Amino acid sequence: MEIIMSIVAGILFAAGIYNLLQKQLLRIVIGTVILSNGAHLFILTMGKLKRGAPPVLETGISEYTDPLPQALILTSIVISFGLTSLLLVLSYRAAQENNTDNMEKLRGNHDE
Repeated sequence: MEIIMSIVAGILFAAGIYNLLQKQLLRIVIGTVILSNGAHLFILTMGKLKRGAPPVLETGISEYTDPLPQALILTSIVISFGLTSLLLVLSYRAAQENNTDNMEKLRGNHDE
């Protein structure tokens, strides 16, 4: 199961980087969202997909799950949500001010 999750995380990384290299601002924002989801899957996979009891000490339970990857993913989700909202606001503002969402035109690298 971990190999399938690793392949899916790799596909998400590839799709995210592909979208980051596009010219439209919205595709760049979508690329960051996909890239962060790939990072969440990668953290979960590296924490080993184990089954066990919740990490609450009780008698008679010998195998517990590791809560650290889940805590890291939860923190990462909050950070990626904040980053996504910031990028959406900045890209909306830039598109409204310059009447375009093309990165080449925003950089001034267009022929006129």
